[in-house]
Amino acid sequence: MKTICFYFQIHQPFRLKRYRFFDIGADHYYYDDFSNEDIIRGIAERTYFPANRMLLDLIKEYNGKFKVAFSISGIVLEQLEVYVPEAIDQFKELAKTGCVEFLAETYNHSLASLTDPEEFTRQVKAHSEKIELLFGQKPKVFRNTELIYSDDIALQVAAMGFKTMLTEGAKHVLGWKSPNYLYSSASAPKLKLMTRNMKFSDDISYRFSNYDWSEYPLVADKLVNWVASTPESEQLINIFMNYDVLGSLQPAETGIFEFFKAIPRFALAKGINFSTPTEISNTLKSVGELVVPYPCSWAGEEKDISPWMGNVLQKEAVDKLYGIAEKVHLVTDRRILQDWNYLQASDHFNYMSTKLFPGPSVYSPYENAYDAFNNYMNVLSDFIDRVNGQFPVGVENEELNALLTTILNQEVMIKDLEKKLKETPVIANGVKPAGKAISKKTTAAKKKQVVENG
Repeated sequence: MKTICFYFQIHQPFRLKRYRFFDIGADHYYYDDFSNEDIIRGIAERTYFPANRMLLDLIKEYNGKFKVAFSISGIVLEQLEVYVPEAIDQFKELAKTGCVEFLAETYNHSLASLTDPEEFTRQVKAHSEKIELLFGQKPKVFRNTELIYSDDIALQVAAMGFKTMLTEGAKHVLGWKSPNYLYSSASAPKLKLMTRNMKFSDDISYRFSNYDWSEYPLVADKLVNWVASTPESEQLINIFMNYDVLGSLQPAETGIFEFFKAIPRFALAKGINFSTPTEISNTLKSVGELVVPYPCSWAGEEKDISPWMGNVLQKEAVDKLYGIAEKVHLVTDRRILQDWNYLQASDHFNYMSTKLFPGPSVYSPYENAYDAFNNYMNVLSDFIDRVNGQFPVGVENEELNALLTTILNQEVMIKDLEKKLKETPVIANGVKPAGKAISKKTTAAKKKQVVENG
C-alpha cells in the first residue's frame, strides 16, 4: 500500500536593521523589530492560522487517517511566542491529535553542521528540548537546515541518537534510483533516509498557479492519480515543502487550500494512506544505501550548499562568524549568547548569494548581495568586539582551548564525584541507609576507644 508523507518547514529569521560602520561600538542592538513583527504577523494571518485550522479539520474529518509532520526552527518559535502566541496554541492543538509529528533540527536554522560539530550538537539538543517543552513530543526524526545532508553529517546525526533523517532526492545523489523508497546512510547504516520527491513537491510549491505550466491547472485528483501511477513497488511518496506555500507563496485566491482539502478524499479512495516519518521508519525497510560524500540540499538547480557558501562574500562571513565560536562557548552573557543564536540563521548568508539573487529579491530585505554582506559584517564586527571584551587582552585561541578543556575536565570530575557521593552509604545514628544496624561489637569498640582517649 502506498503512503504519502507530508512534511512542512517553518522558519523565519530575526532580520537585521540597517547597521552602518559608525554604529560599531555605539549600538549593540541589531534587529529590525518592526519588520520582524510585521512579517511574522502577516505570514500567520495568510498561512499559519488558516492552514492550521484546515489541517485540524482534515484530521477530524478523516478520523486520524490524515497525518503531517513539521520542522519548526527555534527562532521562529521565539517570534511566535512574542508576536503571535495564538499560533503556538494552534500547533499545540495539532500535537494533541496524535496525527502530527514534530521533527528535530538546528535551533537557529544554521549551517553549524558544516562548520562546527560541537555547536551543531548543542543546537539540536536545545531545539529538541524546546519542542518537547511546547508540544510534549521528544523528536525522533531529524531534518537538517534546508535538508542539508552528507555522509559526515549522517555520522553526527546518528551519534546524537536519531534513527531517521530527511534529505533531498537530488539526481546526483540518487542517480538511477527513485526517491520513492526508504534508504539508509552509507556512513551510518542504522540511520534511515527519507528522500524528497522533487517533482510532486515542486509541482505544488512553484507550479501550482503557473498558467504557462503544461499541466496547469493542478487539481487534487490529478496529483493523486500521478501518485497512484508510480510503480507498485514504490510505496513511499515524500512531499516536502515550506509551510508558507499554503496561503503566502501560493495565495488563497489561487485555490491552494481547496486543492489541499481534497487530497485526502481522492487518496484514501484509491487506497493511498498518510504517515508520519516515525511511522514510516518503523514499518518500512531500507532498500539500499546512499553515498553522499559532498553536502547536498533542496535549494537551487544543483541541490548543493552554494546558496549559502557559494561565493567569497558568504565564505568570509561564515568563517568570520564561526571563527569566534570557541570564545562564545566560554561566555555566560545572555545577550551575547542570544545574538550568537540569531546571527547564525542561514538566511543571512543566503541574502549574500550572487547566484540566486543578482539583483533585488522578494526574499531579501537588501538591494543586492553586497549590501547584505556589508550590513552583516558591520553587525558581526560589533559582536566580535563584544565577545573579545569578555576576555583579557592578548588571550589567544590556543589558551582558550586549554582553558575550555580544563573546564570540561573539571565538570566531568565533579559529576563523577557527585555520582560516587550519592552511591556512598551515609551513617547516621548508627544506622546505614539500607536499614542495617552497625554491629554492637563495633560500637562497643568505638566507645572503649573514646573512654581510653579521655
